[in-house]
Amino acid sequence: MTSNERLKNFPALPVEEIGSFHVGGRMIRLEGLPARDRVSTPGGPVHHVDPNGEIVVGQLYVQYVRLLAPKAAAPLLLWHGGGMTGASWENTPDGRTGWQMFFLRAGFDTYVSDAVERGRASFAPFPQVYPEAPYFRTAREAWEDTFRFGPPGSWHPDPALRRTYPGLQFPVDAFEAFLSQGVPRWSCNDGLTQTAYDALVRRLDCDVVILTHSQGGHFGLTAALHAPERVRAVISLEPSGAPDPASSDVAIVKGTPHLFVWGDNWRHNSFWANSRPAAERWRDALAEAGCDVTWIDLPERGMRGNSHALMADRNSDEIAGLVLDWMAARGLAGS
Repeated sequence: MTSNERLKNFPALPVEEIGSFHVGGRMIRLEGLPARDRVSTPGGPVHHVDPNGEIVVGQLYVQYVRLLAPKAAAPLLLWHGGGMTGASWENTPDGRTGWQMFFLRAGFDTYVSDAVERGRASFAPFPQVYPEAPYFRTAREAWEDTFRFGPPGSWHPDPALRRTYPGLQFPVDAFEAFLSQGVPRWSCNDGLTQTAYDALVRRLDCDVVILTHSQGGHFGLTAALHAPERVRAVISLEPSGAPDPASSDVAIVKGTPHLFVWGDNWRHNSFWANSRPAAERWRDALAEAGCDVTWIDLPERGMRGNSHALMADRNSDEIAGLVLDWMAARGLAGS
């Protein structure tokens, strides 16, 4: 019986607690800023505001759902990709149940994060804290480059004129809803983000399984290096980066199983053709060190047309089932 069949008629979830917290970050002081006048609510009085003083920066947000009787061996930490938030795990853009609910039904406590400067993690001022402005992903970049919905030249503002790859699994009728999830990203806060993710792993009083997407892949693979005694497994959906075997001791994580999952149509995409080799080098180094490492190219398993948004594609539950079966084979999922 497949994972999908096992979960199809799962009863209502017995939830013990739903909550959230922030982790990481530090207090800094802003100085030399001009005073401003502010109206806090429409029609309200004018307030004179001094923006100088202490603020906290570099924190990430975590929303958790703890089951009354979890079946899995460790909670699942879900880390999103670049220019995205934890919303990418909660529901698909076309309204289907997302991976957070899939794995809750499979018996995992879940911890969904918004990384530093994303979503509910809050923001820091520019240019007082960060030396450069954020990036905002355009629709064309999302469609043609990052998420591989269509080949170069296929994007058009008019939905009727957009072209996709043949057999694309992503529900393109919900593209605008998907694009609405996008948030700004900075290229100068990777250190703060890694520090916050590492703090999250240390904060929990148990071992963890880390499941990442895209930019989150490098953070998850590195977090395992920083706390191999706490990370039971790392699952990387199309990581856009990975540690460098020349400067990282891969033997540290030789006892930590690793799973990599890749979709379709990346070979002729310059961004992914240039990004994927870093993950391949890390995979090879893991294997050479004796690590339990699995590399899944979905087209080689007959699953064609998957985009970079694996958790949002129409067959997302089937892919989640592959991940669940992989964890079950290593004693990490409940029966």
